[in-house]
Amino acid sequence: MAATSQARLEVRQALLSDIPEISSLVKRVYKGMPPYTRAELRGQINNFPEGQFVAILDDKVVGYCACSRLKEKLALANHSWNRITGNGLGSRHIPNGEWLYGYEMCVDPKQRGVRIGRRLYDARRTLAERLDLRGIVFGGRMPGLRRAIKTKKATDPIDYLEKVKSNKLRDPVIGFHLSNGFEPQGVLKKYLPEDDDSMGFASHMVWRNPYDNADEPKKFRIPRDVENVRLATVQLQARAVKDFDEFINNVKYFVDVAADYEADFVVFPELFTLMLLSSEQKELKPHEAIEALSEYTPRIRQSLSDMAMKYNINIIGGSHPTRTEDGEIQNVAYICLRDGAVHEQEKIHPTPNESYWWNIKGGDQISVIPTDCGPIGVLICYDSEFPELARRLADEGARIIFVPFCTDSRQGYLRVRYCSQARAIENQCFVVMSGNVGNLPNVHNMDIQYAQSCILTPCDFPFARDGIAAEASENVETLTISDVNLSDLSWARAEGTVRNLADRRFDLYNINWANEDDEIENNANLEAKK
Repeated sequence: MAATSQARLEVRQALLSDIPEISSLVKRVYKGMPPYTRAELRGQINNFPEGQFVAILDDKVVGYCACSRLKEKLALANHSWNRITGNGLGSRHIPNGEWLYGYEMCVDPKQRGVRIGRRLYDARRTLAERLDLRGIVFGGRMPGLRRAIKTKKATDPIDYLEKVKSNKLRDPVIGFHLSNGFEPQGVLKKYLPEDDDSMGFASHMVWRNPYDNADEPKKFRIPRDVENVRLATVQLQARAVKDFDEFINNVKYFVDVAADYEADFVVFPELFTLMLLSSEQKELKPHEAIEALSEYTPRIRQSLSDMAMKYNINIIGGSHPTRTEDGEIQNVAYICLRDGAVHEQEKIHPTPNESYWWNIKGGDQISVIPTDCGPIGVLICYDSEFPELARRLADEGARIIFVPFCTDSRQGYLRVRYCSQARAIENQCFVVMSGNVGNLPNVHNMDIQYAQSCILTPCDFPFARDGIAAEASENVETLTISDVNLSDLSWARAEGTVRNLADRRFDLYNINWANEDDEIENNANLEAKK
């Protein structure tokens, strides 16, 4: 029998688990330019999974290309790279766009003789043809431009492009695009200012789908599919417990009930573990109480993870004071998924009360969490009042944001409630709130509690009339459950009455995140298998 061997080279859809290798590849290819952060790569893959491709050679990522769907008006007009890509996150993707826009293509310099670039372009073409799009458009680098102008072989970018087209000058990138059937439609100014060799310019390249009838109006509609997710939010009564086991049994009760209703997620309130302090022999001073709670961290994490797997449900573990490796106390949510993965999301903005009494410090990273129901985000209480955080999660692809909260008055509750509703509207996503009720004498920060947990939606035709999918009665312990359809979000973002994400003015403003080049991955499983 003849011997056989496995294929060494394949081009496939990029996965979240590929991000570390893609990041390394980009750094090797663009040595003089800022590399992608992992947050940007998460956004690219989450926002349009079928539009991102990797080339794998001998089990290593040696090529990557990224694209999104855009409306013709935007794709064919003058634009910058930041504006067209949503600052590198791929968040300008429109599910019913007529054009495929390619905003990244890189190949390992050591593997250029294997036609990897051509294979990636073929994958793009196949996608454009399968989706019946008008074609492909992008801004291409002009790396020989600066030298040509300096040596007076070209007078300006347009002259340079024309001379390359007529073979009077040679540019390896433009030449590659021309050989792959792309035609320049002009020059894009200030496309990528940091591209010194191209002087910030780019060739505006277009490939037209030969199977498309250009004279026929094209109207893509978003399918009104059903992509149901069942959400459960626990409005938890503060109660005295004699030990850790009694506390966990109370938590397990609600997990069990939510699982019986076949919920995909169940969320608990912020600082729901404070009731563990009721088992102490005496009332502890604030700094003593935090230390005592922090000692429970490994058991809390393990117990929630065990429950998630046993009951086949994703658990958003409210939040719990945790002493981190650098010695600080932070307010951390443990997200335990039913596949066994455990993620952490620290509270970015401690309240003045938390800072004063407990010396709780703010975290330094916010990112989406991959789940079997798609990417989600967590904003702990006060964080929901800072719109930049929710926008970052939406740009990375989150369609559900969970908000565990702990408020002592109606005014405090309404601050979180109104801000969470605003986050649902402006990011066209679902927001799930979960709060504590009741009181625990002799336990600091649990003197009184006010909550009305709820599941909030954008305000548009597919959703609940008042933007409230479900809500609990005020100040009573209960479990509130609702089904939401994630496909309604896709429709709203593309065809809704308002399109907050798509209509942002990227030419006027953007959000810059500090220290992204030194991004710290707090979650070991963040790039877990899809």
